[in-house]
Amino acid sequence: MLTQMEFECPSWDQIYKMLLTIAEKISQDNFKPDTIVGVSRGGWPPGRIISDLLGVSEIANVKAEFYKGVAETKSKPIISQPVSVQVQGKILLIVDDVADTGESLSLVKRHLQEQGANVMRIVTIYYKPWSIITPDYYIKETKKWIVFPWERKETIKHLMEKFGGNRRLFEEAQKRLVKAGLDVKLIRRFIREIREEQKKAVGHKG
Repeated sequence: MLTQMEFECPSWDQIYKMLLTIAEKISQDNFKPDTIVGVSRGGWPPGRIISDLLGVSEIANVKAEFYKGVAETKSKPIISQPVSVQVQGKILLIVDDVADTGESLSLVKRHLQEQGANVMRIVTIYYKPWSIITPDYYIKETKKWIVFPWERKETIKHLMEKFGGNRRLFEEAQKRLVKAGLDVKLIRRFIREIREEQKKAVGHKG
């Protein structure tokens, strides 16, 4: 429900600073992964940055689908794209943007174990207290819904689908996003673009 929904909208610079701190912790622990595994899709951007900061050139992808929309989830995640490289005997650093329920990360970890990975550690930027899995490295614990820089338009689209039929609720959701740090001009731009895309989609169907 909107009454319980609070947003946190970190900037690109804030994300980068948090990942710098994580990379420092990993280096201090003398943990040296062979491969960075980004959990698609949220783990791709932080995974690429971490690979740069740690000097790890091999980056792999695995996709675990879980979320349907803002504050909505399917009952269980599934592996829809298996890990993209051979990981048998390798030391892996699994990267995602947030540990929310933790179920997708738990599933990814089991998948990589089945593929023969030797050692694994998990990195997320944010961690939610109800997660069934605690990352080895994270920066911030929060109960808020995080809107990452790489999913802003997608979040607006989900909110339009969820609250678009109720103008008051949709406007309240926008106000909360602005209060959390999202640029109101960007929100309006995305709303215009999404409506145009929806009109074109209806036109094509017709």
